[in-house]
Amino acid sequence: MADESRDDAAFLEAVRRGDAAAFDQFVERFGPMILAFGMRSCGRREDAEDVFQETLVKVFTQLRGLENPGALKTWLWRVVANECLMSRRGPRDPARSIGIEDLRPPGSDAPVEFADPRAASPEGAAIAAEERARVEAALRNLPPDYRVIVLLRDFEGLSTAEVAEVLGVTEANAKVRLHRARTALRAELAAGREERR
Repeated sequence: MADESRDDAAFLEAVRRGDAAAFDQFVERFGPMILAFGMRSCGRREDAEDVFQETLVKVFTQLRGLENPGALKTWLWRVVANECLMSRRGPRDPARSIGIEDLRPPGSDAPVEFADPRAASPEGAAIAAEERARVEAALRNLPPDYRVIVLLRDFEGLSTAEVAEVLGVTEANAKVRLHRARTALRAELAAGREERR
């Protein structure tokens, strides 16, 4: 964690000096994360790429004003989450699907792998793939503000305090929103199970 903080401070200093290599370092470090979040949030590669590009533009036009290097990730998540929420084309259409292979970092041919102890057998792998597809479909049906908070907290692993900071709300408000979003996600998953019966 200390190394990451030093990296963030060095990166911010390089940006302030106008170091052109800082942009490449930023894209290499954060690009795959931004694109993957955009894919899960927006549901279409074209929309995720728009979010990615808009995020990069905002980062490099506004980053110099960031005073605290320790706030870099939280600030970045705020920019990405806002871009996803402002995306004109939300994934409300259940026919849209996110291919799990689309979550690879740009330019990578490596398969996306999810650790799952049940996947040791073909049956376990099939069950895990079905579960991933069900969760992705349920996420796509959530309102954008619910989808973003679930992605930040449960997929990206931000703490509730970090999520609150990203969304610009109190921690209590973030907890309420997260509870509502998770309840909505459970309802979507339950509705999907009922449809299959």
